[in-house]
Amino acid sequence: MSLPLTDRPASGVRPSRRLLRGLVLPVLLLAAWELSSHLRLVDPRFLPPLEAIARTAWHEVWTGDLFLHLGASLARNLTGFAIGSVIGVAFGLLLGLSPVANRIAGPSFHAAKQIAVLAWIPIISVWFGFAETAKVVFVAVAAFVPVALNTMEGVSSAPAQLVEVAHLLRFSRWQQVRRIYLPAALPSILTGIHLGLIYAWLATVAAEYFMTVGPGIGGLIIAGRERFQMDLVMLGVVILGGVGFLLNHIATLIETRLLRWRA
Repeated sequence: MSLPLTDRPASGVRPSRRLLRGLVLPVLLLAAWELSSHLRLVDPRFLPPLEAIARTAWHEVWTGDLFLHLGASLARNLTGFAIGSVIGVAFGLLLGLSPVANRIAGPSFHAAKQIAVLAWIPIISVWFGFAETAKVVFVAVAAFVPVALNTMEGVSSAPAQLVEVAHLLRFSRWQQVRRIYLPAALPSILTGIHLGLIYAWLATVAAEYFMTVGPGIGGLIIAGRERFQMDLVMLGVVILGGVGFLLNHIATLIETRLLRWRA
């Protein structure tokens, strides 16, 4: 069964209206955050007011550090995501189209996908070290699993009637893939890529946090934690959430546009 994508646009609801509805709760939480800080309901040292975070953000922007960290995170995220997605689609097609390959590699893949992604960090660290290469590999592994799984299941769900017609018309293997299997699997592939993008962003943060500290939003948060500068920590958290939300929204719009023919 394909991994679910719960935030796919509902029928009849515009993405922009759905986006505005989704902003209601974050705005309320921000308002509660601000009131709690100013009314001293919580210690501002642990939950600084929004204006303190805004000042820190302006300072990071003015010095250029914020763009350095954000650029480093996005670069390793998109690189790992692209590598994992390409390998995932190829691997999923192989297992979906070849019963022999599925019998050989399928059980190992289904066993490996049950392993929590963070459990791969020690293995990847031994094989690739703790530097940039290891971080990109870790992100690629996180993106690979949902893409490969959804691609394989999408190919396997191709209508049997169309496959039979392709055999009767003596389609070559490439013609079958291009005209039958890929169109049938496209919705599942896009779902896997969408999930892979989300998992890749989460893995980027984990890689920056658990591997060697360097440029990146994770490194920014660690720096704030070590200096007990909670405004810097919270700035990093807000950026992580905002970028993740933006990536998910962009992926949803692209997926919706590519699958308009299904409506």
